[in-house]
Amino acid sequence: MPDPTEPARRALKRGLDAAAPSTREEAEEAYGRVWSTAELQADFRVRCFLAPFVMVTRKSDGARGSLAFSHRPRWYHTFTPEDR
Repeated sequence: MPDPTEPARRALKRGLDAAAPSTREEAEEAYGRVWSTAELQADFRVRCFLAPFVMVTRKSDGARGSLAFSHRPRWYHTFTPEDR
Protein backbone atom coordinates (compact mmCIF):
# COMPACT_ATOMS: atom_id res chain seq x y z
CA MET A 1 0.00 0.00 0.00
CA PRO A 2 1.50 3.39 -0.96
CA ASP A 3 2.37 5.76 1.88
CA PRO A 4 0.80 9.18 1.20
CA THR A 5 3.25 10.84 3.62
CA GLU A 6 6.36 9.58 1.83
CA PRO A 7 6.91 12.54 -0.56
CA ALA A 8 6.64 15.06 2.29
CA ARG A 9 8.90 13.00 4.55
CA ARG A 10 11.50 12.59 1.79
CA ALA A 11 11.56 16.36 1.23
CA LEU A 12 11.88 17.01 4.97
CA LYS A 13 14.67 14.42 5.24
CA ARG A 14 16.62 16.06 2.39
CA GLY A 15 16.32 19.41 4.17
CA LEU A 16 17.43 18.00 7.53
CA ASP A 17 20.35 16.15 5.97
CA ALA A 18 21.47 19.21 3.97
CA ALA A 19 21.41 21.41 7.08
CA ALA A 20 22.79 18.80 9.49
CA PRO A 21 25.35 20.25 11.90
CA SER A 22 28.70 18.50 11.61
CA THR A 23 29.64 18.57 15.30
CA ARG A 24 27.76 17.76 18.48
CA GLU A 25 28.23 21.34 19.69
CA GLU A 26 26.63 22.71 16.52
CA ALA A 27 23.80 20.18 16.79
CA GLU A 28 23.10 21.14 20.41
CA GLU A 29 23.12 24.82 19.46
CA ALA A 30 20.65 24.16 16.65
CA TYR A 31 18.36 21.62 18.37
CA GLY A 32 19.00 21.65 22.11
CA ARG A 33 19.37 18.13 23.49
CA VAL A 34 20.72 15.63 20.96
CA TRP A 35 21.35 11.89 21.17
CA SER A 36 23.89 9.72 19.39
CA THR A 37 22.74 6.23 18.39
CA ALA A 38 24.20 4.72 21.58
CA GLU A 39 22.56 7.42 23.72
CA LEU A 40 19.24 6.90 21.95
CA GLN A 41 19.42 3.19 22.75
CA ALA A 42 20.21 3.94 26.41
CA ASP A 43 17.38 6.49 26.89
CA PHE A 44 14.63 5.21 24.56
CA ARG A 45 13.04 2.05 23.24
CA VAL A 46 12.65 2.45 19.48
CA ARG A 47 9.20 1.51 18.20
CA CYS A 48 9.70 2.24 14.49
CA PHE A 49 11.51 4.41 11.98
CA LEU A 50 9.64 6.57 9.49
CA ALA A 51 12.48 8.77 8.22
CA PRO A 52 13.20 11.46 9.16
CA PHE A 53 11.38 10.46 12.35
CA VAL A 54 11.73 7.68 14.86
CA MET A 55 8.89 6.72 17.18
CA VAL A 56 10.16 5.99 20.68
CA THR A 57 9.23 5.27 24.27
CA ARG A 58 11.36 7.06 26.87
CA LYS A 59 12.68 4.48 29.33
CA SER A 60 12.77 6.80 32.34
CA ASP A 61 9.03 7.47 32.45
CA GLY A 62 7.35 5.51 29.65
CA ALA A 63 6.50 8.65 27.67
CA ARG A 64 5.84 7.86 24.02
CA GLY A 65 6.82 10.31 21.31
CA SER A 66 9.00 11.00 18.33
CA LEU A 67 12.45 12.29 17.54
CA ALA A 68 13.70 13.76 14.28
CA PHE A 69 17.10 12.73 12.96
CA SER A 70 19.70 13.58 10.36
CA HIS A 71 21.54 10.84 8.53
CA ARG A 72 25.21 11.95 8.48
CA PRO A 73 26.20 12.67 11.08
CA ARG A 74 23.43 10.80 12.87
CA TRP A 75 21.93 13.04 15.53
CA TYR A 76 18.52 12.40 17.05
CA HIS A 77 16.82 15.51 18.36
CA THR A 78 13.60 17.37 19.10
CA PHE A 79 11.80 14.87 21.32
CA THR A 80 8.07 15.51 20.95
CA PRO A 81 5.79 13.63 23.34
CA GLU A 82 2.54 12.18 22.02
CA ASP A 83 -0.72 13.69 23.18
CA ARG A 84 -2.60 11.13 25.20
